[in-house]
Amino acid sequence: MGSDYYETLEINKNATDADIKKAYRRLALKFHPSSNRETGSSDKFCQLGEAYDVLSDPRKKATYDKFGEEGLKAGIPPEFGSSGAWSSKYVYHGNPDKTFREFFGGDNPFADFYTNDAPLQFGGLKPGVVKTQDSHIERDLHLSLDDLFHGCTKKIKISRRVMNEDGFTSGIKDKILTIDVKPGWKEGTRIIFPKEGDQGPNNIPADIVFMVRQKSHPLFVRQHNDLIYKAQITLEMALTGFSVDVETLDGRLISIPFNDIVHPAYNKVVTREGMPLSQDPSQRGNLVITFDIQFPEKLSAERKHLIKQALA
Repeated sequence: MGSDYYETLEINKNATDADIKKAYRRLALKFHPSSNRETGSSDKFCQLGEAYDVLSDPRKKATYDKFGEEGLKAGIPPEFGSSGAWSSKYVYHGNPDKTFREFFGGDNPFADFYTNDAPLQFGGLKPGVVKTQDSHIERDLHLSLDDLFHGCTKKIKISRRVMNEDGFTSGIKDKILTIDVKPGWKEGTRIIFPKEGDQGPNNIPADIVFMVRQKSHPLFVRQHNDLIYKAQITLEMALTGFSVDVETLDGRLISIPFNDIVHPAYNKVVTREGMPLSQDPSQRGNLVITFDIQFPEKLSAERKHLIKQALA
C-alpha cells in the first residue's frame, strides 16, 4: 500500500497551503533526529519531508490528488499535464534535512526558537539565546491644552509586519490604536502599547510608546497643574485699579477686580481654576494672573508735573 501524504502530515484533503506548512512545521520539529531518539523517528522524519515536498508543490499535489502515489511516481501521459498535473516521474531526493532547512530558511533549522548562529548539535539541542524583545518605538502624541483639560479619545493608525498562520511568512497590516486621554495628563506622559511593533520569527515585537507633547496655547501657559495668564495693562490701570476678564478652558468668563496698586512682580492666584489633577480630576490647580505693565513711551512736561504732584 502506498503512502498517504495527507495522513502522514495529519491533515485532510481540504487542507490549505497554510495548513500544510503548519502541520509540517509542527511534526518536523517533533520528529527531528536531533531532538527525538525514539525508534522510528528518523523514518517518520523522512516521510514528513517527502509528504511536504509533494503537497507544498501545486503541480505535484494536483497529480497526487488525481492519480495517487502510483501516478505521481510512475508518470502520466503528457496530455494530462495541461491541467497543471505533474507529467514526469517523481522521485524524492531522499534528504529530509534539506527539506527541513529550506522550509526554515537557514542552516540552523531551530532558528525560530534560538537567535544565535550556533550549529545544530545532533547529540541534543545546544541551548541558545532566548528570544529578546526589540527596542521600544517612541512616537510623539501632540495634544492641545483643551484636549488635556477635558480629556479626549485619539485613534492612530499604524502599519506593522504581522506573521502569517504558517509561522514563517509575514505581511504588512494596518491597525488602529485607541488612546483615551485622561483629563490632567501632562507633557511627557507615556502611553505604552505592549508588543505592537513588527512581528518576526526570531523576535519579540517592540512596545510602541506614545509621548504626550503639549501644544502651545494663545492665552495660557501651563506650569504643572497651574495655568499662568499674563494680563497686559497700562500704567494708569496699575496705579488706579481695574478688572481682568478671563475666559476659562471650560468656557466660563470670570472677572477678577484689582483695587490696589499693581507692581510688575505682583501676581494674583485664583484657586481651583487651573488644570484638573490626573489622579483626581475633581481637584484642580490654580489660575495665576501675572501682569505686563505697558509704560508710556514719552510724557509731556505738563504730564510729568501732574504725576509728580499726584505722587508727592
